[in-house]
Amino acid sequence: MDKLIPTVNKLQDVFNTVGQDAIDLPQIVVVGSQSSGKSSVLENLVGRDFLPRGSGIVTRRPLVLQLVNVPRAEGEVEGEGSVRAQFLHLPDKVFTDMSEVRREIERETERLAGGNKGIVKTPIHLRISSPDVLSLTLVDLPGITKIPVGDQPSDIEAQTRNLVFEYISKPNSIIVAISPANVDIVNSESLKFAREVDPKGNRTIGVITKIDLMDRGTNSLDILTGRVYPLRLGFVGVVNRSQEDTQSNKPIAESLAFEDEFFRSHSVYRTIQQHCGTKNLAKALNQLLMQHIRDHLPSIKTKINALISQTEQELSSYGNMNKDSDKISSAGRLLKLITLFATEFSNSIEGTAPEMSTAELCGGARLYYIFNDIFASGLDSVNPTANLTNSDIRTAIRNSTGPRASLFVPEIAFQLLVKPQIKSLEPPALRCVQLAYEELMKIGLSCGNNEMRRYPRLHAKVMEVVSDLLRERVSPTTAYVESLIAIERAYINTNHPDFIGGSGAISDLQRKLERKRKENTRSRIREVNKTISSTRHRSVDGDTVVVGAHGTVEEIFNDMTPTDPSEVDDSLENHQRKPSVSLNANTLRRPGSGSPIGSATHSNAAGHGKFFNSFFGAGSRRDGLHVPSADEPRAGHVSVIPVPNKLSNISGDGTSFDEEIAALSTQMSSDLTTAEQRDEMETTLIRSLISSYFSIVRKSIQDFVPKAVMHLLVNEVCQNMQNRLVEELYKEPLITELLQEDPALVAERDQCAAMLDVYKRAFAIINESM
Repeated sequence: MDKLIPTVNKLQDVFNTVGQDAIDLPQIVVVGSQSSGKSSVLENLVGRDFLPRGSGIVTRRPLVLQLVNVPRAEGEVEGEGSVRAQFLHLPDKVFTDMSEVRREIERETERLAGGNKGIVKTPIHLRISSPDVLSLTLVDLPGITKIPVGDQPSDIEAQTRNLVFEYISKPNSIIVAISPANVDIVNSESLKFAREVDPKGNRTIGVITKIDLMDRGTNSLDILTGRVYPLRLGFVGVVNRSQEDTQSNKPIAESLAFEDEFFRSHSVYRTIQQHCGTKNLAKALNQLLMQHIRDHLPSIKTKINALISQTEQELSSYGNMNKDSDKISSAGRLLKLITLFATEFSNSIEGTAPEMSTAELCGGARLYYIFNDIFASGLDSVNPTANLTNSDIRTAIRNSTGPRASLFVPEIAFQLLVKPQIKSLEPPALRCVQLAYEELMKIGLSCGNNEMRRYPRLHAKVMEVVSDLLRERVSPTTAYVESLIAIERAYINTNHPDFIGGSGAISDLQRKLERKRKENTRSRIREVNKTISSTRHRSVDGDTVVVGAHGTVEEIFNDMTPTDPSEVDDSLENHQRKPSVSLNANTLRRPGSGSPIGSATHSNAAGHGKFFNSFFGAGSRRDGLHVPSADEPRAGHVSVIPVPNKLSNISGDGTSFDEEIAALSTQMSSDLTTAEQRDEMETTLIRSLISSYFSIVRKSIQDFVPKAVMHLLVNEVCQNMQNRLVEELYKEPLITELLQEDPALVAERDQCAAMLDVYKRAFAIINESM
């Protein structure tokens, strides 16, 4: 047990050598308001007058006070033993004059805190060895203040509060809360602070000072016995030296004797002498600290052991610390680092690197993402006909025929239009090459083990060589990708098995036109239904008839009711399968003409049956338009018209009903051989062919560009990297220059090594004491 406090003192000294307090060591923290008697308590514990005195805030830096009990020299009288003091910042100087110790504390405070009464967090470490002290480790903190005085900073209260909480919030600290007896305990700032970090009072001991200055008839009995404010560690009452005693340099031994006599002779306090006096306070603190150290030392040992492992790993991350002359030559080291870099680069691409990021895609996975997501999306976003207007297509068709009229859609126009669209695939392909190049550069920057990073010049030179190699390979890769696009544009293979071709395009166009025709027919039926509704006031028996391609009329409905447009498709199909039924009395004729209405429809429909064949030269043309023959049927073109069976000569508005029917029939049977509709079908046909062929080329480019990038760029760089690095860097004049370590890295490594040494020494100290 006697070795526990010296053990903690040694640990404090060890950790302070590197300027870090990585371990929360057990210690006693003294907290109190200004003029609460903190300094007097500490001086009574030491038995010497050594702390600065004055008005206002005097303690402006934490004072870590280590009291070490040493054997009494032979012949020394108790209370008059020699005292030796040492500061951590002056390890080679021993102070025996306590006034010199006071002045050194003042000088060291001024050195960091300045003369403006401000405070700093950097502590002063002082060790006092004496046979008249009990082994203790105390931290004297600046007094708690509320109002800045003189040239103190305006936020002095916040500074003091933050500093106090930094120490008392540590679980391994014992809080000594000092409160003057002549101030009501409920106003104690020290107990208030202690309660915030230790609400149960398990590690707080209260010290009541200036008991002798209480008003007559009052005492601190209830406080010292814990009836007013209970603390598990209890309260201790002490008598401080007066300001007069301090100014007259009254020996502390006499003050301690006065204190003993006061408590022994007092009618109230003599019954609780175990709770009173500086000696009892020192014994209580000594026992508390030893018990605290004994309880926490195993956990401290475990934490130091973990810190040793962490620091060893950190030190190994800085690379091999052996000198070039040890075990391996400089040239051999350079070759090893180059080989490791090239291997790590290849492994990153192949996905076999020992350490791969789990936060984002990297290496070969990133290349895969570029090929199959970014590049593929770029190709899919290209619309093959988005920038082609109908006017562009018609102009291309006419330009491709020269001064002659075209008998069919010329293939030259198709090639003239599809080649620029193929060219639009080049930007995404070149972007794919650029992204792959940038990703390879990122892989190179992320490679290089920790040992290589010790040599910043070597790493920079390696990246320079890698960058040059990548630039050399990206040019032929880009040229090859451009040639792929040029190859596709050089020969338009319309015999490709996946190409839709002329017949496929026409079939597709026919299906579209058929759907459009059905929609138009439904729309016209609705218009006729409106006409029927307007003529229902007539008393006429009517039938719904079908005006066919040959001018015949078929009876479909016997009642004169509006036709449902949804039934048109069934009617059309039935009409195509049934022979036409001629009408005698009810045959519809054009106004002023002896020919039936259906005959006009037949004449115009003849051109539609062979219209698509005209794209390939069938039939005759005049001025670019098809001239129908007399016997060309208009296949499948049927107009459904509800017609009264008995027609009156004049409709409700005075117009001849025959004229209305004739006009409607003429509108419905308008043929598709007009120039505008022919142009529309030609442009639609060209768009279909362009989309089909463009899709074939896009699939080919999407397949070949990643292969070209892998072969010409990625694989070439991986295969030639090590040879290029050796060729460029393995030169005698460069070896010494390249293997110069980074000074900042050397400093970090040395600090890490020092910390490791401290932790090992601390671990050894704990092992010796346990």
